[in-house]
Amino acid sequence: MYDLRKLDLSEASLLDDHRLLREVFPAATHITPAYLSWQYVLNPVGQAVGFNAFAGQTLAAHYVTLPVRARVDGRLERGVLSLNTATHPDHQGKKLFTRLAEATYEEAAAQGYSFVIGVANANSTPGFTRKLGFQLLAPLEARLGVGPLPPLDETFTPGFEVSWDLTTLAWRLGNPSRAYRVRMHGPSSQVEASTGRYGIQALLGEFPSALCPARGDGALPVLNPVRLWLGLEPGRRFSRSLYQTLPERLRPSPLNLIYRDLTGKRPSLDVTRLRFRALDFDAY
Repeated sequence: MYDLRKLDLSEASLLDDHRLLREVFPAATHITPAYLSWQYVLNPVGQAVGFNAFAGQTLAAHYVTLPVRARVDGRLERGVLSLNTATHPDHQGKKLFTRLAEATYEEAAAQGYSFVIGVANANSTPGFTRKLGFQLLAPLEARLGVGPLPPLDETFTPGFEVSWDLTTLAWRLGNPSRAYRVRMHGPSSQVEASTGRYGIQALLGEFPSALCPARGDGALPVLNPVRLWLGLEPGRRFSRSLYQTLPERLRPSPLNLIYRDLTGKRPSLDVTRLRFRALDFDAY
């Protein structure tokens, strides 16, 4: 028997969460107690919503979503981003993830959140869509290029877009486990991070410079690096730019954008009007 408990944001509990996440994902060295506190406690949109499963006093599984604000069909709404999930090897195969996820979504709806958005890899996508009722919106595009992003089509209006402001961007760029560089290009700024590969920077998104002042924390491996762009921006004029689609053979596992309504009023999103950037989730 497993006991499901709401996420405890105390220092001791976060240490337990950290130990489980690092045991399940030993290569994820960026996951530290300070990182989890930044994610779960300090988010200005709201504290994390999630559940843990215990076998006696042993933490067996963990699932967390982070509050986000998004503009959906022109209306500003609060939702949650599906994020950290881990099940200890000794407790796998017990359907704990499904139970924790459903409990989390019920709690999120009770707190007034209207949707769940997430990025799932090829292995986890079927579990979200078949067992948890998510809509598979689209695979994220991956492009390589140099220089600034091509301009947006001014006539394009996103039907879904994560909304950032001065406070939330400052929090996002305050990630204690990452270093970012913000390059200004006139009225716009591009946020970049190291990919860990020589000569390639991740381009996480473009924002008005008034919201995202220039900064140079992130070390650039070369003067003019190639940039990796991940996301969905149908209004971006890529066809005549230096940003070209990454060949399938060079891509890792596909990353799929998924969505679940928590209100019963909007079961799906228009996949042709999505704007989603790497900064909108935890890619870097």
